[in-house]
Amino acid sequence: MTAPVFVVDHFDAEAGGRYVLDGPEGRHAVSVKRLRAGEDVVLTDGAGRWATCVVVDTEGKDRLVVRMDPVAEEPAESPRITVVQALPKGDRGELAVETMTETGVDAVVPWAASRCITQWKGERGQKALAKWRATAREAGKQSRRTRFPEVADAASTKQVAALLAEADFAAVLHEEGSEPLATAELPTAGHIVLVVGPEGGVSPDELALFARAGAAPYRLGRSVLRTSTAGTAASALLLGRTGRWS
Repeated sequence: MTAPVFVVDHFDAEAGGRYVLDGPEGRHAVSVKRLRAGEDVVLTDGAGRWATCVVVDTEGKDRLVVRMDPVAEEPAESPRITVVQALPKGDRGELAVETMTETGVDAVVPWAASRCITQWKGERGQKALAKWRATAREAGKQSRRTRFPEVADAASTKQVAALLAEADFAAVLHEEGSEPLATAELPTAGHIVLVVGPEGGVSPDELALFARAGAAPYRLGRSVLRTSTAGTAASALLLGRTGRWS
């Protein structure tokens, strides 16, 4: 089994390469994971920097003392994959973020599509965004990633169109797409942006705007997936086809 991952804000180690993991992460390591001397762990900042460590000791209920190896940096993946995720109802947005993180997407952009029942406004919107970001962090740890996906601020349709216009490949998942995503010509580098619409579908006006930005509609398969699962399925397809899963 691979070593558990814990998130740190910095890599300032004591003399001799000793590092004390404390706070919520230290408590999780000591009181929940019950790690003991001699076990391996990985520390990461979630932005690509990481270090393998060996547990030396525990102090109380929330301090893990480790011996840290030199810090390494994982390069950003290419092509970069961003999923524009329309806002689902309830906690299905967190489910989408969790599974897309585990799959390997690089960024998630929450999108307030015209047919979204859920709308992020004011304090409620900030809390929902914070939950998405916390979910990406926890799923990144669970899936042993050292570079967690970025979760952007909620985007308007015009902002999504601007993002699509800058992409090297842009696609909108749509059941009436004439070409399957499985046969689309994909770049080997650069930036791929995939739009996942709400349960009510992407509106004709949104499709037209995205088409002008260079994003064509593609179908994923014969069945119609829910918005909270379509992004994960499509991302897995893209990761496999671009060689990132090879």
